[in-house]
Amino acid sequence: MMTEALKHIPLISSGVAGPLGILHLPRLWQKASLGAVGKLHGHYDACGKGFDQLVLDGLKIGREEFLAFIAAAKPSYPETERWILERKGGRIDPSVAAAINRSIAGYAHSSDVRATILSDCGLNGDGAAIDAVSLNNLDDWDAFHASLTAIP
Repeated sequence: MMTEALKHIPLISSGVAGPLGILHLPRLWQKASLGAVGKLHGHYDACGKGFDQLVLDGLKIGREEFLAFIAAAKPSYPETERWILERKGGRIDPSVAAAINRSIAGYAHSSDVRATILSDCGLNGDGAAIDAVSLNNLDDWDAFHASLTAIP
């Protein structure tokens, strides 16, 4: 059994888009892929209820269908985008991508979540970014650092 210190922290930001232009989709692919092979750090969900579900809902792709595809095919990221396009008739309406991206980029965590993440990272919050993508990046980087210090 792999210890948490040896499992992977997903470091693709929710602020990254692949060729389809959909924010967070590369991160969702990475987390689901790591989860499918038991290599995702326990701090993370392979497909959670936040940004992950927002992207899948926006694309009108079922969570279980997506996870089953990832587990069975173990696709590369471009293969994942091709699979999505096949389900969407060969194209994603630009308004759909824009709506997903606005939701991702415009989301802000509650003040309690913001304060917890900043505190965990040793920051007091003065001048710190408040959007959820930036806070999640800080949280990832903190988890990554903690995983390094846990390795003997």
